[in-house]
Amino acid sequence: MTEVTVSARIPRELEKEVERLMREEHLEKSAALRKLLHLGIENYRLDRALRGLREGTFSLLKAAEDAGLSVWELLDEAARPRVTWVADDVLEDVLPRPRK
Repeated sequence: MTEVTVSARIPRELEKEVERLMREEHLEKSAALRKLLHLGIENYRLDRALRGLREGTFSLLKAAEDAGLSVWELLDEAARPRVTWVADDVLEDVLPRPRK
């Protein structure tokens, strides 16, 4: 993967959180910032996908693709905050998730 340099100003409170992560996980500052950025983008993509389901602007497949998850993983995530993306009676008609 090609890396690029990004420069940003952050509040001192965020810098303290970055330093805390550095201490807790024994990371250099650049690695800590990459980790936090990755987690933030991952969370943003999931929130956007769940919002699309809730508002009816995304199909289940589109939302899963947008979040970078399988349909089953997205269904698990949607169940956590109790996102209503389809009527309950329709969910009863869906086959149960296969067990591993």
